[in-house]
Amino acid sequence: MKKWTYVVLVLSIAGIVGFSVYASSSAHEKHLNVSQMKVDNEFKDTDGTFILHDVQKDKTFIYNRKRANKRQTPQSTFKIVNALIGLQVKAVRDEYDVKRWDGVKREFDSWNRDHTLGSAMRESAIWYYQELARDIGEKRMKVWLHTLSYGNEDISGGIGQFWLQSSLAISPLEQEAFLKKLFHETLPFDQSVMKTVKRMMIQEEGDHYTLYGKTGTRLTDMGLGWFVGFIKTEHGSYIFVTNVDDSGTKAKNITVNILKKYGLITS
Repeated sequence: MKKWTYVVLVLSIAGIVGFSVYASSSAHEKHLNVSQMKVDNEFKDTDGTFILHDVQKDKTFIYNRKRANKRQTPQSTFKIVNALIGLQVKAVRDEYDVKRWDGVKREFDSWNRDHTLGSAMRESAIWYYQELARDIGEKRMKVWLHTLSYGNEDISGGIGQFWLQSSLAISPLEQEAFLKKLFHETLPFDQSVMKTVKRMMIQEEGDHYTLYGKTGTRLTDMGLGWFVGFIKTEHGSYIFVTNVDDSGTKAKNITVNILKKYGLITS
């Protein structure tokens, strides 16, 4: 009896070890190989670029490298920078700091109310961040954009609109470099400031992932759209930048479709 008990025990242990090796192997296989990505179909209806950086492996996929190097106005993706600077210089207290709506009807109903720093980020309420930029002021804004090496650093278009189809321009690859530093919290801001802004960027949370991002749209003609951010999953974290000749909504939809296609967003 003892011999058979020993055999059963050995086989059981072997089974456990085998399962562990298999599970480990399966988990490894689920880590995306960015060098094998194909996203041409996602851009068949619009010209654009897509960048995905694998944080753990320090590998980057770039679709349409020429456009990835082209500087364009950041539009509402600049809210990320605006919020970081505003919090750092204490032009705004925290993500709950309220600015009162001035009663002027604007493009979207969701803008036409009082907003906090956080709600204005989520609803992309431009007027709040225009007021915040004025509170920061030209001098401090210019210094910070230079410190961050943010695009062409040009705020000559006016303190309330330089990032909106105006003077400031940044390439998708420059956006990716900036987002890398935000992800790792190595930007020259207090860690509490960076954590707050990252928290405000959360778009959705699933059982196996958290998606952080910000859209940007050129509202004059809907001919420029961004979706930038990062996604944290069970098997790794990835930074992304999507830029298209369309709206920010289109850029986000393309991004989400790609992330689902490669298993980074799961139901």
